[in-house]
Amino acid sequence: MNDNYEKFKDQMPEWVKNEADFELYKLRHSTEHIFNQAVEELFPGKIVRAMGPAIQDGWYNDSRWEVKPSEEDFEKIEARMKEIVKMNLPFVYKEVSEAEAREMFKDNPFKLEFIDEFVAAGSPLSVYYTGDPAKGTDIFVDLCRGPHVDWTSKIKAFKLLSVAGAYWRGDEKNEMLTRVYGTTFANKEQLEEYLNQLEEAKKRDHRKLGKELELFHFEEEIGPGLPIWLPNGNRIKETLESWAKETEREWGYERVTTPVITKENLFYTSSHLPLYKDSMYAPIEIEGENYYLKPMNCPFHHKVFSSRLRSYKELPLRIAEYGLCHRYEDSGSLFGLMRVRGMEMNDAHIYTSLENAVEEFVNVIKLHEFYYKILGVKEYEMELALRDPNKMDKYHGSEEDWQLAEKMTLEAMEKSGVPFKIVNEGAAFYGPKMDFQIKSSIGRVFTASTNQLDLYMGKRFQLEYIDANGERKTPVIIHRAPLGTHERFIGFLIEHFGGAFPAWLAPEQVRIIPISNDNLVYAQEVKQQLFSSGIHVSIDDSDDRLGNKIRKGQSFKVPYMLIIGKEEVENKTLSVRLRSGAEIKGLAVDDFKQKLLANIQAKKLELTLE
Repeated sequence: MNDNYEKFKDQMPEWVKNEADFELYKLRHSTEHIFNQAVEELFPGKIVRAMGPAIQDGWYNDSRWEVKPSEEDFEKIEARMKEIVKMNLPFVYKEVSEAEAREMFKDNPFKLEFIDEFVAAGSPLSVYYTGDPAKGTDIFVDLCRGPHVDWTSKIKAFKLLSVAGAYWRGDEKNEMLTRVYGTTFANKEQLEEYLNQLEEAKKRDHRKLGKELELFHFEEEIGPGLPIWLPNGNRIKETLESWAKETEREWGYERVTTPVITKENLFYTSSHLPLYKDSMYAPIEIEGENYYLKPMNCPFHHKVFSSRLRSYKELPLRIAEYGLCHRYEDSGSLFGLMRVRGMEMNDAHIYTSLENAVEEFVNVIKLHEFYYKILGVKEYEMELALRDPNKMDKYHGSEEDWQLAEKMTLEAMEKSGVPFKIVNEGAAFYGPKMDFQIKSSIGRVFTASTNQLDLYMGKRFQLEYIDANGERKTPVIIHRAPLGTHERFIGFLIEHFGGAFPAWLAPEQVRIIPISNDNLVYAQEVKQQLFSSGIHVSIDDSDDRLGNKIRKGQSFKVPYMLIIGKEEVENKTLSVRLRSGAEIKGLAVDDFKQKLLANIQAKKLELTLE
């Protein structure tokens, strides 16, 4: 079978954009088959294989294991996989009848489920052999549409990475399977580069650093996906929030506060019930009526707009709120701060005329760029999510409005000059959406925020304003959240900075280290001067030795440590040790304070005292 890019292009995942990606996809897909073959040979009768796709960073395999494997098993599995690779076996495609397929996989409920779906959809059934059955080398066979490389020997560099649990087809109502992650690259150099990146990512994992730096905590007694912000993390959260509020005030936003709970009818008006019900917490019955925790702020802000009839002179009306929202995410998808159930959003909605909508959307994009520049995020792009042509029944609103919203969104994205791509899936049920994808300092990509130009909800909520001619018009609504949720964005920042935040964002900006108790009174005087100026400062008055205190400060990634000994007390000066290890001696307290405040005010990324 000719497994070429054009033949499979339409069924490839979004990350496969060209011929090179396609070749990598085939390598990874083929490696997963070799993994299946190896483990079935090593653990005969102990495994029922389910599925295993190639993904952007590698591949994974979901199977039912009689005894869950550990990473200690990887060495022998990889050894057998390498032997199969060296055998230089062909990957052979064969179409089979329904009866043949059912007979081949009669003992595998997962494959039989796929067969049922393929038959119902009228899709052909096919298998791939590793080895040539015509020559009596039908060593391994699996239900598969492809594509694959021609020969096992083309697989040059692979690695098994980790073991996890995963519900069958991602549904927590289904059986829990064992998921083994692996990766494959075209050569050993690329694999080594990726593995080094993984090691760096482990060091920067926001869950690991969040615990070490005492930023946030999850408590089973409270519930999964519901983070507690500890004092250090809360300082970061409040710093970002204060910055965003001040920035948005300067950009013309008005702030509101709306309830976290509402009668269910509001979500019927917005169409979130029943379309979004699976992502909402169960209703609470109060006085015979159902109330819901809000999963988003949009309907509430629409009610702010409709609290009275508006004039065109008030437009654009930009309504902002750090609204607390709750969404029910299945437990299998929860991931530290990146995927939570309780979240605080940097949310706003702009109500504007049709004529000014594109300009307003361009300004939203510029606001993103403003934030990213300050934070040192240099690599980002936009992604325009349109309707999935195969699921058109899930979208609401008129075709005319959809096409206009798509046209206007695309026009604004083109005018912004920010790189973007288009995908034919992922739109909201009421309109296209634009996501900002940002890349951290170690190359990991995150979806930071979702933004939409909406021609649907204004009509649903009967929002109107009086235009210059005295006529009633429906405003265009722009949904935007440049900093996304605090939880996800701070998770990104933890990994982006590796926990070593710039001074303005650091939860502890200064740690004072007196060499002995004789220096403690002066240390407290210095602390009070800095504290009174709004600087986050602490004193390490423990009985540890000086070296241990400095190492502890380094482990907490404190930007500035002030070492105070006899000389500093006598001269009323400071010995400043920067997180980088650089030192400045003999600095007057007020001089240090003013230079640090200047650094914080300028939101510098570097730890300078100029």
